[in-house]
Amino acid sequence: MKDTQTTDLNVAEMLAQTFREIGVTHVYGVPGGGSNLILMESLAKNGIDFILTRTENAAVMMASTSAEVTGSIGVAMTTKGPGVSNAINGVACSFLERSPVILITDGFNEKQRDVVTHQFIDQKAMLESITKHFTKLENPKDDIEHVVKIAKTNPCGPVCIELTSKKALELVKSDQLDFENSDELDIDPEALNRSIEMISKSSNPIVIVGLESREKSKKIQIRKLIDKSNYPVLTTYKGKGIIADEHPSYAGIFTGGKAESQIINESDLIIMIGVDPVEFVLQEWQYNIPIIDISVIPYPIHYFEPDIGLYGRIDKYLDLIINGETDFSSDWTTTKVKMLRDTMRQSLDCKGNNRMGPQDIIEVALKQAEQEKIKSDQSELPIITVDAGAHMFSAMAFWSCFEPYDVLISNGLSTMAYALPAAIAASINSSDRKVICFTGDGGLLMCLGELSTAVEQNLPIIIIVFNDQSLSLIDIKQQAAGMQSIGMRWGNQNFSEVMNGLGGQGIKVDDLDSFEHAMKNALQTSTPVLIDVLFDSEGYREQLQALRG
Repeated sequence: MKDTQTTDLNVAEMLAQTFREIGVTHVYGVPGGGSNLILMESLAKNGIDFILTRTENAAVMMASTSAEVTGSIGVAMTTKGPGVSNAINGVACSFLERSPVILITDGFNEKQRDVVTHQFIDQKAMLESITKHFTKLENPKDDIEHVVKIAKTNPCGPVCIELTSKKALELVKSDQLDFENSDELDIDPEALNRSIEMISKSSNPIVIVGLESREKSKKIQIRKLIDKSNYPVLTTYKGKGIIADEHPSYAGIFTGGKAESQIINESDLIIMIGVDPVEFVLQEWQYNIPIIDISVIPYPIHYFEPDIGLYGRIDKYLDLIINGETDFSSDWTTTKVKMLRDTMRQSLDCKGNNRMGPQDIIEVALKQAEQEKIKSDQSELPIITVDAGAHMFSAMAFWSCFEPYDVLISNGLSTMAYALPAAIAASINSSDRKVICFTGDGGLLMCLGELSTAVEQNLPIIIIVFNDQSLSLIDIKQQAAGMQSIGMRWGNQNFSEVMNGLGGQGIKVDDLDSFEHAMKNALQTSTPVLIDVLFDSEGYREQLQALRG
C-alpha cells in the first residue's frame, strides 16, 4: 500500500504556496532582515517575483493595484518598526479603496519584546483602525485561511501578518487549505418584489454604478439592464468603464457634488448599483428622491437611507429584475440623455487661454492614443492611472473608458503619490497594454524615487506630469476662502532631467505641438517615458466650482 504522508513545510513556505494558489505573481516591498529574507526565498521557490520598491508606502499601493487588476489579493512586505510606519498611507489607501491586501511585516519575538525598545512599535495598535485583521499566525493553517477569507470578504481590505523569524521557520503539515467564502446574504424576495414594483411605476429612473460593480458577472448584468431599459447611467470614479463612455445611455460622472445634479433632479427614482459611500465627496446628500440600494452589504454609515435595500449577490438581484415582470418603459430619450451629458461636460471645460490647459493635455493624449491604437491594430486604449489633485477632474471627465479598471484612481482615500505606484503595478500585471500615468507635480515629488523602480523594471509607462509649480487644488481652496496664497507654491522642478538622470527618457514641453509630438513618440516606445508639461492652470477654480459647487 502506498504511503500518503503529508509533507512538512515551514510557515514561510506555506505562505508562499498559498500566494501561488490564489494567483499572486508578484510581491512588493522594502525588506529588512529576519523573516523578510526567509519569506523571499520561499517566494522565489514558488515562482513569485519580488519587486523591490523605493518606499513601503508605494509597495502597498502597488499591492492594492495588483489586487484590483488581477482580481486576486495583493501582497506587500516590510521590515518591522520604520518599515511598517512608512507603509501606513498605503495601508489606509487599500482600506478605503476596498482592496484586498496582505501586508507581511517582520516582528519581535516574545523575549525581545520584554527587553527591546530600539525600533519597537506596537504594530497591531498602530494598524488597528486601517486593517480588517492582525495576526501573528499562532495557528498557521487556520490563520492563513482566515487571512485570505477576511481580506476578500466585503468590504474587501487589508490584513496584516506579523511574522517573526522563529515563526517563519516553524514546521507545519502541508494540508490542503480552504479559501472559499460562504458569507453571502440570501436573496430577499419581498424587497425584490417591491423594487420591481417601484421601477415599473417610475417614469424617469436613473442608475448610478460604483466600485462594487466592477466584477465581470456584475458588469454583464448591468449592461443587460441598461440595454433593456435605456435608463441614463452615472458612474463613480471607481465605476468608470462599467458602461462605456461612448454608450448612448452614459450620462457622466457621479461624485455626490454639483455637476450631476441636473440629471438627477430630473429623475424620479435612483437605482444605486454597487455604490460604496466611501466614493462620495464630503457634502450632504441633496436629493429627496426614492432610492433602491443594490449593494454587497448594507453600509452602517451612509449619506442616505434607501427606500429599499437589496444586499448580497448584486448580479443575482439584477438578473431577477431583468428577467422578472419589470416594466422598463420611461420618458427618457437618447436625445435627452445626450443633452444632459453634453451639458455636464461643457460645465467641466478647462482649456487653457494662451497656453495649454489640463483638458487640452488629456484630449491630446487621448487623440494620440486612439491613433496609435488604430495604427498598431491594438484592441484597447492604454490603462490610465490618476493622482489626486486638480488635474484629476479633467482626466476623469475627458478620458474615454470602455471597461472596468481602464482607469485606476484613489477615490476612497484620495491620496496623492498614488498614480505612479499604481502605473507600475498595472504595467507589471497587464504587460500587453500601455499605461499612462497622470500625476501632478506635487504628487510626483512625494514618490519621486519610484521613477527608478519603473526604469529598473523597464516598463512601458508614460508619466505625464501636470507641472504648474503648486499644490493647485489646495491653492484654489485657500484663495476661495478669501486667504492669501501662502505655502502652496514652489520653484520650477525639472522632472525631465530627474528622469534622464535615473536612466529613463525625460522630455519637457510647454506648448501643444511639442506635447503632441512627445506623446506620439512615447506611445511607440517600450521603455518608461516622462513628459514634464508646463501648462496653464487658470481654469481650475471654475472647474472645481462646477463639479462640487
